[in-house]
Amino acid sequence: MIKSEFTKRLYSSLILIPIVFFVIIEGSTLFNLFIFICFITTAYEWLKMSKLNIQKIFGLFFAIISFYSIFRIRNDFEQDYFHILFIAIICVSTDIGGYIFGKILKGPKLTKFSPNKTYSGVIGSFLLTIIITILFFELTLKTHNFNYTVGTFIFVLAVSLVSQIGDIIISYFKRLSKIKDTGNIIPGHGGILDRIDGIIFAYPFSYLVFLNWNFQ
Repeated sequence: MIKSEFTKRLYSSLILIPIVFFVIIEGSTLFNLFIFICFITTAYEWLKMSKLNIQKIFGLFFAIISFYSIFRIRNDFEQDYFHILFIAIICVSTDIGGYIFGKILKGPKLTKFSPNKTYSGVIGSFLLTIIITILFFELTLKTHNFNYTVGTFIFVLAVSLVSQIGDIIISYFKRLSKIKDTGNIIPGHGGILDRIDGIIFAYPFSYLVFLNWNFQ
């Protein structure tokens, strides 16, 4: 059963990640349509999951802020897709690192709100994210003149941490609602909200940082 779930998760990721990255790089109407669909789906899953009206209102308001931040990051900065792709890579690396290291090393649980989270997974999230983002900067150096500085390193760790906290927060609300997944649209992953639980926290945080800091 576990192997079957891992296989579905792997295949879904191999299909979804290239599609998402293509949409981010392509930008324009395609990107705007994509994030609008994601927003509508996320809002629906949140409203369906939430039991209290105050939760529904707060979650919907936060989703609007989050997706607006994504829209602004993709359309406001001169360096095209670099900023938004950078954050996506941090979040994806964080998720993959936590999943792989947590499954292999196991160890003490991080919190009862998210039973699958372990301390080894947290360390794995940070390690893989650092490695992948350094490679990303090296590969894009010719097209985007950004340097991987100490400030960049701290930023990467901060976004990874915010993404992990966001994951735990959504897991907490899922436990309150006594559900495992917010939907079943993505095989092996659940709903859209299950997949972007950390991302919707990482982008608003990153946008605030970008307004006051440049990588160069």
